[in-house]
Amino acid sequence: MKLTKKTVVVAGATGLQGRAVTHHLLRDGWQVRALTRDPDGLQATELAQAGAQVVQAQMEDVASLTAAAEGAWGLFSVQPTVGSPGTAPDFSADDEVRWGVNVAEAAHAAGIGHFVFTSVAEADRHLEEKLPVNLVSKWRIEQHIAALGLPATILRPVSFMENFTGGYALRNGSLSTGLAPEVPQQIMAVDDVGAVTALAFSQPKGWIGRAVSLAGDELTPVQIASAIGEALGMPLPYVQIPIDAIRALSEDFAYANEWLNGHGYRADIPATREIHPGTMDFRMWLERTGASQIAAFLDSADTTGQEG
Repeated sequence: MKLTKKTVVVAGATGLQGRAVTHHLLRDGWQVRALTRDPDGLQATELAQAGAQVVQAQMEDVASLTAAAEGAWGLFSVQPTVGSPGTAPDFSADDEVRWGVNVAEAAHAAGIGHFVFTSVAEADRHLEEKLPVNLVSKWRIEQHIAALGLPATILRPVSFMENFTGGYALRNGSLSTGLAPEVPQQIMAVDDVGAVTALAFSQPKGWIGRAVSLAGDELTPVQIASAIGEALGMPLPYVQIPIDAIRALSEDFAYANEWLNGHGYRADIPATREIHPGTMDFRMWLERTGASQIAAFLDSADTTGQEG
C-alpha cells in the first residue's frame, strides 16, 4: 500500500459508487473525506470504521460542500438519477443536474487539483440522437465541469451489474425488465468503477482531461438470467415487461428501455480491460459478490412474504 498525505473528497460516499471509490482509495493509502447527509447512518458508520473521515454535507447546499472540500487535493462526484434508491419521489433530472453543478462549483471554489466525475456511457451522443433523460442530465453536468475549467476526468460507465440484485429486476420467480430478451446489453460492476477512479487519482498527469467509457461485459437479458440461475442452482426465466406497461408508470423510463433496445451503449470492453485488467465479466462478478447479493435479496423476500 502506497501511503499518501493527500486527501480525496468523495461526494455521494454512501451510495454504491461512492462506497466502492472510498474503499479503493483507502486501500491505496489515500486520506478520504466521505460526504454524507447522515453521518450517523449505517453506511457512513461503516465507512468511518474502514478509515474514512465522515463529514456532513448536502449536495443541495453549496456552502456545506465547499467547506467540506477545503484543503483537499481531489474530489470524486456522483449524483443519483431519477428513481435511484433513497431519492425523494419528486426528485427530478433538474435536481440531479443542480446537485452535480453544486459539487463542481464547490470543487472550483476550493481549488481542487483533480476532479473525477462519473457520468454515463454515450452521454456525448446528444447531438446525434434523442437520448434518455438520465444521459442528458449527466451531459449537462459534464458541460458545466468543462465551463469551469476544472482539472477533470470524466468516467462514463454503462449499466451496472448491481441492477440485477434486487426488486428492480427480480420478481415473481423471474428476472423481469423492459429489455428485449435477445438484445445484448453492456454491463459493468460498480467495484470496477471504484478501481478505475483510484487509478485516475493515482496518475493525474495521464488522466486529467480524459473522458473514458467503461464496460465489463455484454450479454442478452436471457443470458444474464441463465448465468444467475446457474450461479444460484435454480431456474430463473427471463420475462420482458411490456413497454406500454412501463409507459403507464413513466414515459421517461419507457423511452430509456426503448433506447437501450434500439441503440444502447457502445463502450469498448477490450479498452476497459486494457485500463483495468481486473475488470470483471458477469460470471466473475456473480462468483465474487453478485450471487450472494442476489441470494440474500431472494431470502429476504421469501422471509417477508414479498415477491420482490
